Amino acid sequence: MTPSWRDDTLGTMKRVALWLVSEVGEGQPFTKEALRDAFPGVSQVDRRMRDLRDFRWQIDTNREDADLDSHEQRFVKRGDPVWEPGRATRKTGTTAIGAGRRREVLQRDGNMCRSCGIVPGETYAGTYEVAQLDIARREVLKPDGSKATELITECKRCRIGGRELIADLGGVLEEATGLSSIEREVLSGWIEADERQFSRLEQLWSNYRSLPEESRAHLRKELGLD
Repeated sequence: MTPSWRDDTLGTMKRVALWLVSEVGEGQPFTKEALRDAFPGVSQVDRRMRDLRDFRWQIDTNREDADLDSHEQRFVKRGDPVWEPGRATRKTGTTAIGAGRRREVLQRDGNMCRSCGIVPGETYAGTYEVAQLDIARREVLKPDGSKATELITECKRCRIGGRELIADLGGVLEEATGLSSIEREVLSGWIEADERQFSRLEQLWSNYRSLPEESRAHLRKELGLD
């Protein structure tokens, strides 16, 4: 039988997990105020809720879900039943990213989104939206077949998708008509085939640029660049 989230004998993290399941429900948003009202006088209740991410609970903020306001979060999916005996043992390698580590990763990644190349404060093309960077965890498949989780810098848009993008046909037409005859011939071939084949070097560059720094360093070493 699932215990009640009101059971004071349970730890705060366990009670928050039970509150999310019984009072909020998967897929539903909730506010920080609602969480604090449910646990009056409980210190660091926000942090205890964030700890649930170490146990495969998915709780999104407006950084991951553009439909949320800054004061809202969404309980996306429950993870391990931490209220069960032995299930609340903290997993290794999933600790919070501290401010110092965050600065280190940003510096290593050139202070830019490794997916699209935008830098903080830069405006996305065709919008008034200013880019914000964050640190994400990315699973990397190693040459020996093992898997590792590494940190990488990404912008908010690359993390949650381009939901607010608007296709600009006029702008595309203007650029297309301004091409040289050779460039226009190449573009026409891509359009007729409805496909563009990237060269091996172009694809390798794209793949390299999107790797976390530990993996980029591994490749540089293999190429004798470090």
